[in-house]
Amino acid sequence: MSATGLVLVFLLAVVAIFAQYIAPYNPQQIDTYHILEAPSALHPLGTDSLGRDVLSRLIYGARISLLVGIVAVGIATAIGTVLGAIAGFYGGIWDILIMRLVDIMLCFPTIFLVMAVIAFLEPSIWNIMVVIGLTSWMGVCRLVRAEFMSLRSRDFVLAAKVIGVNDMRLLFSHILPNAIAPVIVSATLGVGSAILTESALSFLGIGVQPPTPSWGNMLTSGKDNIEIAWWLSVFPGLAILLTVLAYNLLGEGLRDVLDPRMKKRG
Repeated sequence: MSATGLVLVFLLAVVAIFAQYIAPYNPQQIDTYHILEAPSALHPLGTDSLGRDVLSRLIYGARISLLVGIVAVGIATAIGTVLGAIAGFYGGIWDILIMRLVDIMLCFPTIFLVMAVIAFLEPSIWNIMVVIGLTSWMGVCRLVRAEFMSLRSRDFVLAAKVIGVNDMRLLFSHILPNAIAPVIVSATLGVGSAILTESALSFLGIGVQPPTPSWGNMLTSGKDNIEIAWWLSVFPGLAILLTVLAYNLLGEGLRDVLDPRMKKRG
């Protein structure tokens, strides 16, 4: 199943990168002669209420999803890794302060926290990526903290301290490489979550704004015509489903490969 996830993720990346060459039409091209046209040879996935080709908009929407997923997870992983490393390595007051911050952040449902922040900012794709990243680092932080607490008393760490290796080098050159496997798995799984969050925000009208195609805002425009144009809701929904499933399958596969403890349990 992990191979299936890898193939789907690879195809998504290819579609996103080469969208301008793959898409049969300009995603913002209005055609009043083909409004709400059902799937046909001319428009394989139909057209929307402005006559725009749904397939082309889905293809360009993949670019938005991939960008949001990678950038948001990159921000969350960087913050969570640094804070988790500090908490797990130093312990004491640093651990208490960082973990209480994590607890406070976890008290708020992520989607509502993101919505509250976006309400004060311009709903652009860059703001959305940053906000999703800033509100989803807690899981990575706890994971890295646990790994560092387990590794900080190992012989190779004690030996590095004895020869005078400074803390920064010890943290990021000696301990982090041995704790990176679960972080990679968590980041892979987090991409699907970030894509879902962006889609939900766009569906609510506070995410990526039209006419820029996003799977979320395509769902929003589709719900107004769902009784007469089912394809406007079905195809963006399937795109979101398959993308999130692909990243989850890839994440599970990486977990089996990178974490030997999972193999023992299996």
